[in-house]
Parts: sequence; C-alpha cells; structure tokens
Amino acid sequence: MEKRLTLVDLFCGCGGLSLGFQNAGFEIAAAYDFWDLAINIYGKNFSHPVIKRDLGDLSDLSDIKSFHPDFIIGGPPCQDYSTSGKRDESLGRAALSVAYARIVDEIRPLYFFMENVPNMQKGETIKEVNAIFKGAGYGLNQIVLDASLCGVPQKRLRFITFGVLGGTDGEALPYFTKNLASKSMTLRDYFGDSLGFQYYFRVPTSYKRRGIYSIDEPSMTIRGVDRPVPKGYPGHPADPVPMSAEIRSLTCHERSMIQTFPSDYIWEGAKTQLNQAIGNAVPVKFAEYIANSIKQFIDETC
Repeated sequence: MEKRLTLVDLFCGCGGLSLGFQNAGFEIAAAYDFWDLAINIYGKNFSHPVIKRDLGDLSDLSDIKSFHPDFIIGGPPCQDYSTSGKRDESLGRAALSVAYARIVDEIRPLYFFMENVPNMQKGETIKEVNAIFKGAGYGLNQIVLDASLCGVPQKRLRFITFGVLGGTDGEALPYFTKNLASKSMTLRDYFGDSLGFQYYFRVPTSYKRRGIYSIDEPSMTIRGVDRPVPKGYPGHPADPVPMSAEIRSLTCHERSMIQTFPSDYIWEGAKTQLNQAIGNAVPVKFAEYIANSIKQFIDETC
C-alpha cells in the first residue's frame, strides 16, 4: 500500500484483531472497549492508546473522529448470536452491531471490517446493519470463513464483512478465498511436539459429544469458558483413546496459543475472566490472514 492507512479498532477485546492487522503492516491509531480486564491486557501489549468507552453511546463520536481513521475494524459482542450463548437478539448485545454500523456511517472511513459468528447472518439484526452500510455507500463483501484454513489450528467459523466506500458488492471476495489452505491445520502442524502431550480434554456441551481430542486434528472452537475434567466423564465412542490420568484440560496459556497469540503475550487476571477474554478473542493468525487479503485487494484495485 502506497498510503499507510490509519485504523481504529472498536470492541478491541484483548487485542487479537489489532495484532493480526498490525502484523500485516497496518497502523493502529487507537482501540476502544468497555471491559476493564480486556483494556488492561490490551494496554500491556500495545503502545498506542486503548480507551474505555461505551460504544453503544452514539451521542458524541468526536473522540473517535479525532484519529481520522481511514479504516475501522471490530468485532461487536457475539453472545446474542452464538451457539454457545442464548441465541436471542432481544437480549441487547446485538444492538452493539447496529451501533458499530452507525459509527461507520457517521465517520465514513474508506474501509471497514466486522467479524462475528455465522449465526449473525441468519438473524434480523444483520438486515438493519446491512441497510445502514448500504445507505452510507459501502459495497459489501460477506462470507463465512473457517479459521483452520487460514493459519489457525482450530475449527472456528466466522462471518466477516468487509466494506469499501463506493465499492461494488462482492468485489473483494476472491481475495478472501484464493489463499485458503487445502486442509485444516492441526495442533501438530502449528506446534510440532512442543505442547508436550498427545491427547487433551475439552468439556463437551453434553455427553452426546466426545471430550477427548488429539493434537493430530484441529482444536475445536476455543470457548469463553473451560472446566477441569469431570470425575464422572463416561467416555464416548468417538474418543480417540480411553480416559486416563494423563489426559487433562488445556491451561489458559495453551488456549491463548491455540488462539495464535504469541507465547510472550502478557495476560493478567483471574482464570475465569482470562478464559472469557481468550475465548472471545479473534485468533491472531486469522486476523492476519484477513488483513493480508484486504491489503492485496487494496494494492491491486484501489
């Protein structure tokens, strides 16, 4: 890119999306969130400002405008759409997706990027969000991508929206698909033998599903909650091996690395909150894949 674009990250969380875009060569001017724990973690890992703000309050956006962003990125909270949440858009957090769209509408950056869970595209909120984007003059590129095909050793599907001011719907989609891997990345592909174990436990949402996994497959989606191995786990026919004393749940640090944060990323907080922050994060390598795809699109077409 001849011009170095200035980015602002809304709903930045602990920094996965910012770090991926930064690794791809974008300059982050500032980041915003409202959760103190996430803000503290973010601030310990980046030199640019991270600002506490209720992004649902649209009465005065002068602070965001002061950074003159060419590009707004962000992932509004997904719990009201997520299969691991209540899947009820009336609970309130879906409104933050509308708030994100209204911020983009008022500031009118050259580009914006938004990510969420696939269920968002099936709900009513996306209709309102897309109408705001289209009314502001953006061409929309929307697709569901699997992070395990984008350099992340984890099955994690995400619904992404990339908007181009004055653009044409769908024009950037080939840039998001042409560099996808031909097969999912496994934990062994990413870590080699450095994890020090072959099998691990992930508490299933019900015992109709297995709980034991191998490093020779992608991790299941890292969730915002995790629990130790329950004493009464009955086993499952799909478990690759029987339960044994050596098989354990992943640590917070291991979960963060499966989210492709660097091993020296600074995490502070109680375990329960850290698990939530890590599970809610955008995997760094997924964000980097997205950022490089966008960068290539801009270089070749704009």
